[in-house]
Amino acid sequence: MNGEIVSVLSSMLRMSVPLILASLGGVFSVRGGIMALGLESMLMTGAFCAVAGSFFSGNVIVGFACGIFGGMLLGLAHGFLCIKCRVNQVISGIGLNLLMLATTTLMMQILWNNRGNSPQVESIDTNMSFLFGGIPWIGDILSDQSILTYIAIILAFVSYFVLFKTKYGIRLRMVGENPKAAASIGLNVTALKYSGVLICGALAGLGGAYLSIDHLDMFVRDMTAGRGYIAIVIAILARYNPIKVIICALLFGFCDATQIVLQGQGIPTQLIQTIPYVVTLLVLTFGVRHITPPAGVGKHEDD
Repeated sequence: MNGEIVSVLSSMLRMSVPLILASLGGVFSVRGGIMALGLESMLMTGAFCAVAGSFFSGNVIVGFACGIFGGMLLGLAHGFLCIKCRVNQVISGIGLNLLMLATTTLMMQILWNNRGNSPQVESIDTNMSFLFGGIPWIGDILSDQSILTYIAIILAFVSYFVLFKTKYGIRLRMVGENPKAAASIGLNVTALKYSGVLICGALAGLGGAYLSIDHLDMFVRDMTAGRGYIAIVIAILARYNPIKVIICALLFGFCDATQIVLQGQGIPTQLIQTIPYVVTLLVLTFGVRHITPPAGVGKHEDD
């Protein structure tokens, strides 16, 4: 019994990492006035670029850098469509998600002659037993975690400090609340909006890189499996607060871990795999009805 509990809690932490990173990115985007519906495409692009970078360089650090850069490119594309072209932000986000699902499949066919998955690539060392191995229970849970687990949690606190304790964070939140008022006091609204979506892309790209070259060691078609949409719900449930993102992401990570543990227990696999998505629907139905995004989301300084 204790072994099963440790297994679930350990899996919960691992499953939460990409959700934390993508949700933090969504917080920056929304706080800057841009909807984060493109998170799925940023996660997927980050995962694919990370594997491609690691495959061709043989270096996992290069892979992570490529994943971050790939996510930033998608963030920039989303920002360009929403800010410069003034495309409807929902259409832009969903369109990019569909585009990158097709594009990553095509690129796998071109690079590796396989539409299902990439070859296995270099992965990061996940053994943290030298820090926690001697601690009963906690050591069993934490020693099997990637270093990115701890980086994700640190980034949540750093994000909180940046958004709520720095001049940049105050300006970004002002743009997200009222871009017209922000422009009237001389703030560069366009630059601040772009900075929000670029940070969003970088964090989501890092989350995608974790999925492909840390969690799985390869890219698999549609490997994000809706995590970008779940990350949007987490950001809303956390009221766009980076610290609360950790707690909410752990809830969804627990659901993910539970469905993995329950597989092979006589319950239909298809039913078990719906658990995270059923929880997402329940949260959307009952948990976020009184939560409102910043007032300037979707608005421009001349509206």
